[in-house]
Amino acid sequence: MASPGVEWEMKLQEIFADLHIHIGRTQGNLPVKITAAKNMTFEAIIKEAFHRKGIQLIGIIDAQSPPVQEEIQAGLDKGLYREHPEGGITYGDTTCVLGAEIELKEGAGAFHVLVYLPGLEQMRELTAWLERYMKNVQLSTQRLRQSALALQEKVWEWGGLFIPAHVFTPFKSVYGNAAPRMEQLLDMKKVSAVELGLSSDSVLADQLSELAPFTFVTNSDAHSLPKIGREYNQLLVRDASFQELKRALAREGGRRVLANYGLNPKLGKYYRTRCLNCDELWPSSQIACCPHCGSPKKVKGVKDRIEEIADQPSSHPTHRPPYIYQVPLEFIPKLGPKTLDKLLQAFGTEMNVLHHAELEEIRQVAGAAIAHYIQLAREQRLALSEGGGGVYGKVDPLQKS
Repeated sequence: MASPGVEWEMKLQEIFADLHIHIGRTQGNLPVKITAAKNMTFEAIIKEAFHRKGIQLIGIIDAQSPPVQEEIQAGLDKGLYREHPEGGITYGDTTCVLGAEIELKEGAGAFHVLVYLPGLEQMRELTAWLERYMKNVQLSTQRLRQSALALQEKVWEWGGLFIPAHVFTPFKSVYGNAAPRMEQLLDMKKVSAVELGLSSDSVLADQLSELAPFTFVTNSDAHSLPKIGREYNQLLVRDASFQELKRALAREGGRRVLANYGLNPKLGKYYRTRCLNCDELWPSSQIACCPHCGSPKKVKGVKDRIEEIADQPSSHPTHRPPYIYQVPLEFIPKLGPKTLDKLLQAFGTEMNVLHHAELEEIRQVAGAAIAHYIQLAREQRLALSEGGGGVYGKVDPLQKS
């Protein structure tokens, strides 16, 4: 007979999680995230994650908005959703953990953090507290007129999670905009995990020794439905719930992040330093002026910023899982909406297309060229052009092998 520990371990399962998704507007057309698509409602997002993406755990980080909370409550009352006993709102086999993206200003500039709470009751308590120190709690990513330490203390009080967001992005991030060390801004004992952002990976991030204790997460920061799951995490958990996510980030009881799936940083729109005058990439941000046009104006890239503040060669702690470069279907050349619909009709979800479907079956549905690109993506052999300064990198459409 297996020991109780082995029996418990056998109950754990692998799931996919994307924990940074924005709501554009409510179903009543009230604005939430101004820059997100209008069809990014709570209901549309959770249905997209379940039916088309195949993602079992999502994080909606605009749940502090009162009209969003009203829509969630209405869905619960109608039986469209149900509350998970261990936290989160469940639709089908997908659970949504409720979160908020909040802007703080300390150090040299402003930076964003993600907070997640067990359920709707605690989220309403957060909203009531935020309203005292925030201009418009209905809208996403608003400035909080309180210290980061005060926010961390409240999140801890409610049993929540506190995650610095896209930490290397040149705008509104801990390292990109506020300080060379996270410990200068935050209580490191009350940081639950660190979100890397689209232009970095664990090889780059592990050049900072202070990040070694933390679990890394890779999330989409989706502002439209197709971008859900462009970055995500593979978790080993008992089921998709808030408490199981909390245990996985803390690496407790066998739960953990098994893998981070993210864009190759070269595809990220802030990977390289780019000239604001002529749009050319700079070979190094240490150069005073653009070598192409002579302008001093630039957007510093994540790669260059990390080189400035790194205090060690890249060194992974033993708990660090593999970082697997993921090329979402939207980046595959010549894969348009009609072909995507055919693939989803044939294989169910985007996760199935990316990870499980046989290449010969993909070829029969979408053609040899697209099947070839998906094969190259799985094998990490796609040729890429680098992004920077707000412009995404691209997959080379002329690549043959």
